[in-house]
Amino acid sequence: MSESGSGTASGAGQPAAASPPAAPTRSPHTAPLTGTPLVLGTLALSLATFMNVLDTTIANVSIPAIAGDLGVSPSQGTWVITSFAVANAIAVPLTGWLTQRFGQVRLFVTSVLLFVVASILCGLAPNLELLIAFRILQGAVAGPMIPLSQALLLSSYPPTKSGIALALWSMTTMVAPVVGPILGGWLSDNISWPWIFYINIPVGLVAAWVTWRIYRPRETATRIVPIDRVGLVLLVLWVGALQIMLDKGKELDWFNSPEIIALALTSAIAFVFFIVWELTEAHPIVDLSLFSRRNFVTGTTTLSLAYGLFFGGIVIIPLWLQTQMGYTATLAGLTTAPVGILALLLSPVIGKSMGKLDPRWIASLSFFILAGVSFLRADFTTGVDNWTVILPQLILGAGMATLFLPLTAILLSGLPPASIPAASGLSNFCRITAGAFGTSIAATVWDSRTNLHHAQLVENLTPYDPLTTQARDSLAAAGLSPEQTLGTLDRMVTGQAAVLAANDFFWVSGFLFLSLLAIVWFAKPRAKVAALPGGDH
Repeated sequence: MSESGSGTASGAGQPAAASPPAAPTRSPHTAPLTGTPLVLGTLALSLATFMNVLDTTIANVSIPAIAGDLGVSPSQGTWVITSFAVANAIAVPLTGWLTQRFGQVRLFVTSVLLFVVASILCGLAPNLELLIAFRILQGAVAGPMIPLSQALLLSSYPPTKSGIALALWSMTTMVAPVVGPILGGWLSDNISWPWIFYINIPVGLVAAWVTWRIYRPRETATRIVPIDRVGLVLLVLWVGALQIMLDKGKELDWFNSPEIIALALTSAIAFVFFIVWELTEAHPIVDLSLFSRRNFVTGTTTLSLAYGLFFGGIVIIPLWLQTQMGYTATLAGLTTAPVGILALLLSPVIGKSMGKLDPRWIASLSFFILAGVSFLRADFTTGVDNWTVILPQLILGAGMATLFLPLTAILLSGLPPASIPAASGLSNFCRITAGAFGTSIAATVWDSRTNLHHAQLVENLTPYDPLTTQARDSLAAAGLSPEQTLGTLDRMVTGQAAVLAANDFFWVSGFLFLSLLAIVWFAKPRAKVAALPGGDH
């Protein structure tokens, strides 16, 4: 399990598992790479991983620019994030079947090239509908990239150096979330938002070409295996319907809308059929029997819930900074980027400590840190300075470093090696899906609470309120017309309402992070689990 721990990526939007989702399939005649091929192969795989992870965070600070250019609200703009995440999550369980059918190298290179094509289409999208469609395509073709990059990287190194290989891979996935907001903000401010997608073109082409040249002779064997088509359709149906419901709920007035009711019923019915089908299918697309293991359930549940809360928060902050606080996309990116600094520095330390410390204690420390960050954010005001916004982002990195590593160690503990790929894929699916759902729920809650606080604050703006009269007279004395005065007052009220709504979200998030302490301790200690025959049933 120590190797599993050392491979955890703790990036803000990283879509990968902490330990390799698939053991590298190695021909008896295939020796580890050495010299220049090893260096180039590692760089190519890392570039592809970097590009993939970058695309999960680079759009965060660009949402206001995208929304403004396409004529939609910022809350609708978050669909650009959620559509990618949901498609990516659904594609992850297909990686095993696709690998057996087409081979690791061929599938990886094809996935990278299709990712480049999808990126071009995203940049050319003339409206939100097509952009979301292309982001779905981008997320779907990106599914195999992360697990296969790990598998190919492990096949390049001798078994004794697998820890080094995974450490190199983890560094890539932790640097990308730091670079993403800065690069996305700079491109949006200085060129245009489509360039957050166009920059994938040279990176992807180089990564695909080098990977093909080096790894083509090491292609894995292929065979025709059955695929659970019914399970796949049901999976797409219930996850897709639920995500659309969450994204469009606020716009359509939730369950007062027949469309929302239809989506909810579709998702619920498809989910029930999916569970029944997967439990009885000979070759299920998702191995639900893993949920009979206590540590897998505990680790996956806590990781998914924490990631959903975490990702919802990192989407709200740049939106608030740009739409209400007057930050440029570049400044918002620089402000949110420190989230990866402590994650990058502490992850190797946490990885080395995993064999000595109970992972439940490390995860508990993470929940305290994440709760503390939420409570710090819950104290923001419209007059908050830049350093006060940056400080929680910096501390958040420590929460990330202590979150992914121990919870992945917990959920994989006690599993036989043959079950680790399925367990890693399923936990990834749950986590990425939770991140997409968390983004939609956070945006909806923030928007709804903003409207509520706005209505409550406006009730106090009467001709008989001395503060209102004073503000109105001051604006009039500055030369503003009555209409301009009212508009300025409304913007001031909206700014106050937005920060109060964000405070509400982060107060609740803080207490929810603390509540996860009650879940994580249901897991059995890793050492005891490992000694039990048959795992942690």
